[in-house]
Amino acid sequence: MLNISHNQLNKRIDLSKFKSGQNLMEKVYYKYFNRFLLAAAIILFIVLFLPWTQNITGQGVVTTLKPNQRPQHIQSQIPGRIEEWFVQEGDFVKQGDTILRISEIKSDYFDDKLVERTNDQIQAKTSSVTAYEGKVDALNRQIDALKYEQKLKLEQTQNKLMQSRLKVKSDSIDLEAAKTNLKIAETQFNRIQTLQQEGLKAVRDVEEKRLKLQESQAKFISQENKYLTSQNEVINSRLELSRTNAVFADKISKAQSDMFTAQSSGYDTQAQVTKLENAYSNYKKRNSLLYVTAPQDGFINKAMTGGIGVTFKEGAELVGIMPANYDMAVETFVRPIDLPLLHIGEEVRVQFDGWPAIVFSGWPNVSYGTYGAKVVAIERFISPNGKYRVLLAPDEKDHEWPEAVRVGSGAKTIALLEDVPIWFELWRQINSFPPNYYQPEGSKTASKKDKK
Repeated sequence: MLNISHNQLNKRIDLSKFKSGQNLMEKVYYKYFNRFLLAAAIILFIVLFLPWTQNITGQGVVTTLKPNQRPQHIQSQIPGRIEEWFVQEGDFVKQGDTILRISEIKSDYFDDKLVERTNDQIQAKTSSVTAYEGKVDALNRQIDALKYEQKLKLEQTQNKLMQSRLKVKSDSIDLEAAKTNLKIAETQFNRIQTLQQEGLKAVRDVEEKRLKLQESQAKFISQENKYLTSQNEVINSRLELSRTNAVFADKISKAQSDMFTAQSSGYDTQAQVTKLENAYSNYKKRNSLLYVTAPQDGFINKAMTGGIGVTFKEGAELVGIMPANYDMAVETFVRPIDLPLLHIGEEVRVQFDGWPAIVFSGWPNVSYGTYGAKVVAIERFISPNGKYRVLLAPDEKDHEWPEAVRVGSGAKTIALLEDVPIWFELWRQINSFPPNYYQPEGSKTASKKDKK
């Protein structure tokens, strides 16, 4: 009954006298349910004050800790043609094992004896360098001989010049004597001629003095001629000295020019030898690249370029290999707003795909099936997916990760932060606030030192 009438029956008649009324009015409804609600409210109130570990969840994949342990594709440094395969997918190979053999596709390297012929060219050019060195030594000896001969010839010419100068000096003295004798003869002739005109001397005496005067004049002229000849000999000696210098300078310059030409040719040949040696090393190295080998121990994953007779360019991916020995890690991605909350060395819980787990993100101690990890690297530039990459390594204090986990499988990560009451976490989630920001003790000490 809705009890909305103005004529209320229960006010005029006592319904409790009736059996149906007694069943209806005296029974207490929801008594146990109310007790349950009260107990639940008390328990919920207590739970609100229980500790809750703030966390940052993320999705990631299993990878390796070191870059050299990650899956890689073996490439060829040279273009070529596949001739023979020595492995198949799934095979285990050791470092240095031959995976496949290729052949050249460039006409410059078709010669099977290219390395031997290049070595022969090196030997021939080396002999040519030795010959040029011998020629340079011979020309140096020739230059030394010419310089020594020039020295002797110059000494000889200088001695001759000195003799000519001494002869000029001697002839000049004789010329002065002849000049004096000529003056004396002229004086005597003039005096005897004057005496003859006065009648004091005979004509015969005059003629004798005239004859003596003429002899003195002839001697003076002869001596003057000798003097001029001696001067000419001095000039000729000087010319001979200059000519000797010029002749030997020309011979020495020519020999030096030949020597420099031989040296230049030797250096050019040496450069050709070096170039050939470089080509020889390149050819030997290129021949070794015709066999593609395993860079490290591992398993052949997939042949990227299959078949026989298939050609490829340099840098082409031929086959994939997974290293046999590696240290597992997990790379996960966090939002930019959560990045300041993560620090190197912080603890993280990891749940691998395919491993059953019961996860209580706020209570890591009661979680089951998760594995411990630590942050070892935080990327400093955002990834293409708009998040920051964080690398996690196994926690040595926790139990070991499953051996059956393979690189590339999925993983869920839970980074553990501060412990707060549950009511605070609910309030934070309702208001969409980020977790509490804090720094480890080591980071705080380092930041204080930086500020100082």
